[in-house]
Amino acid sequence: MVISSDQNRRPLGLFVDQATPLLYTSLIETFQVRHYSPRTAEAYVHWIRRYLFYHQFKHPRLLKESDVNHFLTHLAVNETVSASTQNQALSAILFLYEHVLKQPLDRIDGVVRARRSKRLPVVLTVDEVARIMAHLKGDKWLIAMLLYGAGLRLLESLRLRVKDLDLQRLEITVRQGKGDKDRITMLPRSTLEPLQRHLAVVESIHRKDVEEGYGRVDLPDALARKYPNANREWRWQYVFPQENRWRNPRTNEQGRHHMDESLMQRAVALAVRETGLTKRVTCHTFRHSFATHLLANGYDIRTVQELLGHSDVRTTMIYTHVLNRGGKGVRSPADGLAKGFGGD
Repeated sequence: MVISSDQNRRPLGLFVDQATPLLYTSLIETFQVRHYSPRTAEAYVHWIRRYLFYHQFKHPRLLKESDVNHFLTHLAVNETVSASTQNQALSAILFLYEHVLKQPLDRIDGVVRARRSKRLPVVLTVDEVARIMAHLKGDKWLIAMLLYGAGLRLLESLRLRVKDLDLQRLEITVRQGKGDKDRITMLPRSTLEPLQRHLAVVESIHRKDVEEGYGRVDLPDALARKYPNANREWRWQYVFPQENRWRNPRTNEQGRHHMDESLMQRAVALAVRETGLTKRVTCHTFRHSFATHLLANGYDIRTVQELLGHSDVRTTMIYTHVLNRGGKGVRSPADGLAKGFGGD
């Protein structure tokens, strides 16, 4: 986890005269030991900072369950946060006390809970998906097809490495997905040829980077120490690399990180405007549509749950009440889209 210079100066708003407070250092080390994702770590640091700020930067060891209660109630009553936001703040505080301070809290009673809203996901029709796809080109079209045709989350698609694609079996292995879980989903047959052309271009760029002394990609966990030369191998490169080389602040080596998610988000937003759709469509809407269309086509909800990587089938049930209709060989819904457009 890379700590910015601003964070180094005052990461939790504590101990201004110290570069990295012991509490913050312990927090970051605990995230790393427990393999928390950078997104979760960033969110937890945010809420711990907010918690300490609310109590005028008293050390958390001096605060009690009632202080946690007051903070959570403040979020619900005065800041009108959602139930999920309030729960995330609570999870961050519990993490701080249990895993960092080794001082688990007792029961936290009397919290005014934020109201949990029941909202259904926005789902596109097959025709609407096709209209949006027609306004996307190149790697943006490919990524959108994987979001819809394989049910990937945006970051899951951007973090794909070459080795995660099985072009023979038409399978995608999602590594370290949400909850640090791996899963296998289908590779839409309609993306096979455009994907092969895309990979050929990316491989030629990678070869040129290596010839110029670059081409080293960041590896997960401790693989870089175990296999020192693996970060230059083609199979470890990102399927959707960024346009310009990136300098690793820890090793000072240059390589290509994956595309920034904001580029894809802007491309989808523009495509939606160009189609004239009034629905609130984001990249995640393609994943919602993937699940809904599979269930509408008669595939079993347990199969869809596995493809989505949901731990609980109740999460999948939000898409439909149609259960247990059977269906074994799963065909990607992307393969049913109208022809006449491609990923060039």
